[in-house]
Amino acid sequence: MRYGIQLPVQSQSTLYAEPWEAGAGPEDLRELARTADRAGFDYLACCDHVGVPHRLAAAMSTVWYDPVATLAHLAAVTERARLLSHVAVVALRHPLLTAKQYATLDHLSGGRLILGAGAGHVREEFEVLGVDFRQRGTVLDECLDALRAALGSEEYPEHHGKLYDFSGLGQRPRPAQPQVPLWVGGSSPAAVRRAALKGDGWLPQGDPRDRLPARIERIRELRDRAGLDGPFTVGAITEPLYVGTPTWPVGRRTLTGPAQQLAESLRAYRAMGVHQIQVRFRSRSRSEAADQIATFGAEVGPLLTEE
Repeated sequence: MRYGIQLPVQSQSTLYAEPWEAGAGPEDLRELARTADRAGFDYLACCDHVGVPHRLAAAMSTVWYDPVATLAHLAAVTERARLLSHVAVVALRHPLLTAKQYATLDHLSGGRLILGAGAGHVREEFEVLGVDFRQRGTVLDECLDALRAALGSEEYPEHHGKLYDFSGLGQRPRPAQPQVPLWVGGSSPAAVRRAALKGDGWLPQGDPRDRLPARIERIRELRDRAGLDGPFTVGAITEPLYVGTPTWPVGRRTLTGPAQQLAESLRAYRAMGVHQIQVRFRSRSRSEAADQIATFGAEVGPLLTEE
């Protein structure tokens, strides 16, 4: 079972951001990315919001780094970790534009991109960009088909659908990968179905452990029924973590303890059929966050990846 991280600083929702992140900036982000890269994390993830309306700003904040710019920046300061958009709201943009941006990112990073895509939930973002919020699922479905074509190996990608129609337009550089993996985010019945039938992986929306097995089984059923037997990556977002014994209040949901204890708890995800977990650490500073990342990679990670 692999493990990745949605980096601190780049998105600052009150659901998970730590107080120290409010004063953090690019150097903090770079240092944490380098630390995770050295610590063996499989991917670094960045969120996507074009703009946050006043009605949601108190909860979501307005700090959301652009995923293409941020992941490209981090590609230049890291060596091996994959670069994941978790998740890009691809319905907000024409798929050829999205393909151009992410193909370039994959090319520049030497083939490290994973394109995570989701339907989005902020109505005002769709309205200001001229996209029908009520039809976002339908738009996303076709965007995934169009991106599958546009992020393949063909210099002149081709797609003919109800919403988008393109051919005869060359796009280079091509992605370094023969086909960029598409992971689909969300936990609604429609999102689970979309992931199963159109994706190469599933990124649930923070589902608690007791809900995951039924949804994973649903994905298997849908793929079996459709005759899809290619590789498919099932993800999960874990509870907040703190490696060791904290000396400050980290919250009741936070998993704490020595490496063996944490690994034993996290291996339960693997037993459910999860292939990769996304972790996040409680911390009071950049240095504590970096220490947690490094310690997890050195002490917990090997216990998760061993057979």
